[in-house]
Amino acid sequence: MYQLLLCWRYLRTRWIALASIVSVTLGVATLIVVNSVMDGFTKEMHDRIHGILSDIVVQSHSTAGMGDPTPFVQSIRKRLGDRLQGVTTIVTVPAMLTFSREGQSHTQQINLIGIDTDSYASVSDFSRFLMHPENRKQLEFLLREDGYAPDRESLQWSGWHYRRARADMERQAADLEARNRMLREQIASLNQPTTREASGAQAISEEAFSEEADVGNRANLAPQSPEETPLATPLELVPPVDLQPPPASSPGTEASLAAGPSIVPTTDSLGSYRFDPSKDVHAGLVLGVGIGSTRYRNAEGKVEDYFFIRPGDDVSLAFPGAGTPPRAIESMFTVVDMYESQMSEYDSTFAFTSIEQLQKLRGMFDPTTGVGSVNSIQIKLTPGTDLNWARDQLREAFPPMRTMVRVESWKDSQGPLLAAVQLETTILNILLFMIIAVAGFGILATFYMIVVEKTKDIGVLKSLGAPGGGIARIFLGYGLLLGAVGAGAGAILGLLFVWNINRIARMIEWITGREVFDPTVYYFTKIPTVIHPGMVVWVVLGSMLIAILASVLPSMRAARMHPVEALRYE
Repeated sequence: MYQLLLCWRYLRTRWIALASIVSVTLGVATLIVVNSVMDGFTKEMHDRIHGILSDIVVQSHSTAGMGDPTPFVQSIRKRLGDRLQGVTTIVTVPAMLTFSREGQSHTQQINLIGIDTDSYASVSDFSRFLMHPENRKQLEFLLREDGYAPDRESLQWSGWHYRRARADMERQAADLEARNRMLREQIASLNQPTTREASGAQAISEEAFSEEADVGNRANLAPQSPEETPLATPLELVPPVDLQPPPASSPGTEASLAAGPSIVPTTDSLGSYRFDPSKDVHAGLVLGVGIGSTRYRNAEGKVEDYFFIRPGDDVSLAFPGAGTPPRAIESMFTVVDMYESQMSEYDSTFAFTSIEQLQKLRGMFDPTTGVGSVNSIQIKLTPGTDLNWARDQLREAFPPMRTMVRVESWKDSQGPLLAAVQLETTILNILLFMIIAVAGFGILATFYMIVVEKTKDIGVLKSLGAPGGGIARIFLGYGLLLGAVGAGAGAILGLLFVWNINRIARMIEWITGREVFDPTVYYFTKIPTVIHPGMVVWVVLGSMLIAILASVLPSMRAARMHPVEALRYE
């Protein structure tokens, strides 16, 4: 009992121990905050990666694919049984995307993925990243009228409204250019003298044409004679940028809405092909938001997205065919939606289209059976299924030397990234535990001072019959009590900091005038945190253990003191 009383007395009266308590408190709080933030970022990253990727992928080594996927799917169902939640087939191929903007052509490398709209949702959370609410319910590669990203103003002007307005403007620009070209040809022909009298007449120059163009004269274009030739004015061409929404009610709008989207090319009176962008679309394409936009800060410092490709635009894709040797295939696509997983690696490289369309373009259908080949099978497991067990089962079923396929889990495919994050977390834990280790050396020095100062007290206790073990337990208990107080205070401080970390971040931003996490880089609206109770317990127990170990040597010295020498001290 006397050991506990002396421990508590030393803790209350020795203010030098306060420095050690503060060191332990700060070390524990820092460890809890850092681990919670790192776990939050890791969980967010896992959710976003896993939202695009399925649990297990069976990938073919051949660009032509694995042929008929039916035997593979049957074998997968047989191996996994009721632990299989969903399975789908896809076609993946590298492609080059080309689009026009401001009269210039731009090219970007992407990964084109053909998916089955009915079964892809069963293996991936891809739908929840789409911009249009209807596509989140059921993806269809059709251009919607409007309603894209209701919470994002920069993407409101998209869909059929945008496509019709852009087609009308481009048609007007083409008509104006044709009219200008015709007027220039007429003026050039009038400026050529045909007779001696005509050669003396005043020629109409391009400068006169330009001056009259500014006046805005739009007279009849059919001249009777050189003297009576009126100067027609070409209209000013308007570049097809910054399109504004048309009026709510305009001629033909109701008819267009009733007709709905069409992927059948329009034909003229002679039955020849004529593609009308205001009524027709190409095969549907879903683009990653990073392919068609960029994030920046405006003059007011507000973060905005600038879309140079939006739903309703046409793009060109070039990709290799499935034949041998592969040949380049180029086809037009219409962007029907965009997705944002907030993982730049995927948002800036992935594009999705219908698997049937991609198989048709690449020539992946067997001419005899009509069955399309695929180059990947994606699998979703039931919750709680061991990922490594399922992967090993499928590797046993599909040996690479016989089937020419590779079986990987989503963690295997993202192994370098996940390993890098885990290594960073481990190194941070080691470095931050050194803070508590420094506090441990402070406890060690403090205890040596206390043992020296309390030498006579130790001698009195031993002369009264206190054993060496009892003296040692006094200082060991002192170290345990000091570590417990410091670790408990640190745990409370760290948890309070984590729970209010976003408020603290806003306060720091207000004080410093700089953002803690730049949303143009991290794509986070707030700092993600995850608190694992096991982590908190581990940090608290580890800090208490360090405090106890720091008190072992002083306790042993106090226990070995001889009572006579202790009483003769000084």
